[in-house]
Amino acid sequence: MTDTATGTPIETADLSRKLALQIADILADTPASDTVVLDIRGLSTFSDFFVICSGENERQLRAISERLQEALGDEGIRPRRMEGTPRSGWMVLDYNDAIVHVFDQELRDFYKMERLWAEAPRLLAIQ
Repeated sequence: MTDTATGTPIETADLSRKLALQIADILADTPASDTVVLDIRGLSTFSDFFVICSGENERQLRAISERLQEALGDEGIRPRRMEGTPRSGWMVLDYNDAIVHVFDQELRDFYKMERLWAEAPRLLAIQ
């Protein structure tokens, strides 16, 4: 793949990184808190990045998920798969190269994704 503006080749890893950072940027304009982008490329065969964030309640989880899907959908980017609901307290949106975990704080504390993936470099953290 090439950059249409410059004509230079774009590596898949660059596209994955760009998508993960774009997701974090979109989340910054939602009620999401404690957003973290983990680079799991060297640790995983199923994805390149995890984007993890929290919402305070069911309504916020819904707003976070809907805004993300809307913003990426406007660019023709749709999740390959989605799991969970705002009511369940944990939603996963699989964008292939970037998997987004939207937690309520209780489940985020329980599952400790950042600890499970402690070896993954943190690309970005937004309080």
